[in-house]
Amino acid sequence: MHRIAIVAGVLTSLAFCSGAWADDTGFAYTHTLRKEGGRLCMADHYHSGSGTGRTKAAAQAAAARSWADFTNFEYGSAWARWSRAGGKSVRYTKESAGWSADVDARPCRG
Repeated sequence: MHRIAIVAGVLTSLAFCSGAWADDTGFAYTHTLRKEGGRLCMADHYHSGSGTGRTKAAAQAAAARSWADFTNFEYGSAWARWSRAGGKSVRYTKESAGWSADVDARPCRG
């Protein structure tokens, strides 16, 4: 029993030390990955997001949050930063009450 407690303690410590990667689901590694500017990025796998807002900037921010929320769910927080994403594209549509935005990007970490 004493050994089990030691192993559990070590594993818990490792989880806390690994910080942002502690919630990495491991699914990202099923995709082809490549280094880009100091980041590890998915080579050809894109995620999408959409959002609305009174301004283009607000719509883009909502779409980026949508992208990040799904990416976080699928791969973990280390992959879910819009600011680190690769191959970003944004499309806007004028709506009666403002703007809608659709975004696509490849998840990156690091």
